Amino acid sequence: MDYQDWEMLATLYATENITKAAQALFLSQPTLTSRIQKLEDYYDVQLIMRKRRGITFTPEGEKLAQHAKDMLNEQRKIEENINNMKSHVSGTLRVGASNFFALNKMPKLLRLFKQKYPDVEFQVVTGWSSDMHRLILNHDVHISFIKGDYAWKEKKELLYEEAIVVASPWEFSWEDLPAMPRIDYYTDENMKNLVDNWWYSKYNQRPNINIQVNQVETCKEMIVNGLGYAVLANLVVRPHPELIVKPLTQTSGEEITRKTWMYYHEDSLQMNLVHAFVDFIRGLDVKVL
Repeated sequence: MDYQDWEMLATLYATENITKAAQALFLSQPTLTSRIQKLEDYYDVQLIMRKRRGITFTPEGEKLAQHAKDMLNEQRKIEENINNMKSHVSGTLRVGASNFFALNKMPKLLRLFKQKYPDVEFQVVTGWSSDMHRLILNHDVHISFIKGDYAWKEKKELLYEEAIVVASPWEFSWEDLPAMPRIDYYTDENMKNLVDNWWYSKYNQRPNINIQVNQVETCKEMIVNGLGYAVLANLVVRPHPELIVKPLTQTSGEEITRKTWMYYHEDSLQMNLVHAFVDFIRGLDVKVL
């Protein structure tokens, strides 16, 4: 097996779907299927089995896929060590970022960092904060930008703290909320629990959710167009001063906030690239970007 075979098996194992794996690898499905067949012929074993939706690996395939993942990790370490031996900052920085951070902060951060270090490349993965937490735990990324607090014994630095608010296109009182149309959006479990705990500490009935969307940015557009209110982070609606925004508070009167952190492993600072990026972030006011 060579690097392309390792990458193919690791991607196929992660997606459990030939179509998705082919798209991720920029290959046609027939090409990917042919490469799998060649490996099966070489080892004289069946590596995958098709199921109703996608594929599953045979025991032999599982073994080979794990070997492929291990070899990719070793290759990555070798490349990072070689780049770290250079006097200038170069190489590929692997970053995970929560969805909102990726949309609103990452493009500017990466552009500014590349202006300072033009020989750096990036691999960026986005998703829920819980997914980004898992990536940094598994050393799949060098840095993760995560909203909320997750179990973590390594290094993390607070970037900013934002209020969680009710944003509405019209004036309202707190007593009005249960009857008002609410727009909800898919978010990570931490944020969902925070909002639910606040709601049921104030109200006995369920919220009147009449619109459900996938992304917080879509939710914001629904509010701006007068379709209902939502509970979200203040930074999302900050560009819209026409909205009525009120912060959530605890029973003590203290505002409910959510923190955004930069997570990383301390030993990764031995890499020039990671050390330079962490220092770069420390020197910025990320919240106002």
